[in-house]
Amino acid sequence: MTNSSPLSDDVMDQLFRKARTFNGYLDKKVGDDQYNAIWELMKFGPTSANCLPARMIWCKSDEAKKKLAACAMTGNDEKIIKAPVTVILGMDLEFYEFLPELFPHTDARAWFTGNDELIATTAMRNSSLQGAYFIMAARALGLDTGPMSGFDNAAVDAEFFAGTKIKSNFITTLGYGDESSIFERSPRPDFNKFNNII
Repeated sequence: MTNSSPLSDDVMDQLFRKARTFNGYLDKKVGDDQYNAIWELMKFGPTSANCLPARMIWCKSDEAKKKLAACAMTGNDEKIIKAPVTVILGMDLEFYEFLPELFPHTDARAWFTGNDELIATTAMRNSSLQGAYFIMAARALGLDTGPMSGFDNAAVDAEFFAGTKIKSNFITTLGYGDESSIFERSPRPDFNKFNNII
């Protein structure tokens, strides 16, 4: 894409400046078509060698949310139960097996085969990127999220990813945010505090 212009202030507000992390949601359904719409946006975000290691489980049934909540710390369990849907964003440690399809112009699979350290760092980095794309895609579609850690990764992996090479990265609630559930915004420093131009 070339010769593009900055997005409008309204769009910047929706995606960044006025967007918040929600702890509770309105009683408003989020449908399967919206899950698909989020994926259809987030899949275009860049990952190393187009490796796309994120694997997602959308917990919308009461049973699934209760199983997930049992793996979470106190406080997060209630958020999971009450949200319209909670997504487990995992990372496939065998993502490289799909590279012949996803990155066909070279043998990228060979870069990873037998290199456990590179596999682990690539999966974590790029699934985290995809998690950020998930949040931005949801916001772009008028939805809100509540990303969190605060859960037992091993328990989630045993409950939801048993028998696979997928490990959980983080979880996030999804829905139409209830403004009464958010805290006052935490500080966001100016550029000079955490940046250097050299």
